[in-house]
Amino acid sequence: MSAGARDGRVRGDRQKAALVELLEPVVGESGHDLEDVAISQAGRRRVVRVIVDADGGVSLDDIAVVSRAVSKALDETDVLGGSPYVLEVTSPGVDRPLTEPRHWRRAAGRLVKVAFTQDEQGPAETVEGRVVAADEAEVRIEVAGSERAFPLSGLGPGRVQVEFRRIEADDEEGETHGH
Repeated sequence: MSAGARDGRVRGDRQKAALVELLEPVVGESGHDLEDVAISQAGRRRVVRVIVDADGGVSLDDIAVVSRAVSKALDETDVLGGSPYVLEVTSPGVDRPLTEPRHWRRAAGRLVKVAFTQDEQGPAETVEGRVVAADEAEVRIEVAGSERAFPLSGLGPGRVQVEFRRIEADDEEGETHGH
């Protein structure tokens, strides 16, 4: 890596840290959690992507409220310098890794896959099941019909599994077709 690239990355890391410091309380005031901030270049402009989440999810109205508050905060500071930027406020996608207790709590009822290691020397066990509940110390997952408690410290990043529900024949027969 060249010295210029390294300097650019350090500057970007500092800028991201400054953005997180600025925006965390702004997003928090709206009842949301700041999950991540990403800055990327798009031609002459930068794209500032602010990812937010909340218990119960994030609606389009929530996104609008957070977007206005973040935009105001950015306008009142020079953390981005003078160059133009585009602001995107979004919620995390289904592919976001579950790493924090709040991520696991918000995944209650969802099918997940995660690596679990009892200790640092032991082999990892791949666990697939439905999240029952989570707190700051453990995640309870229903695996093969029985509930198991896993210490959060032994879990790798979890992934929500996409489920496709088959339309049941009973649902189709129950519909009125105007005959």
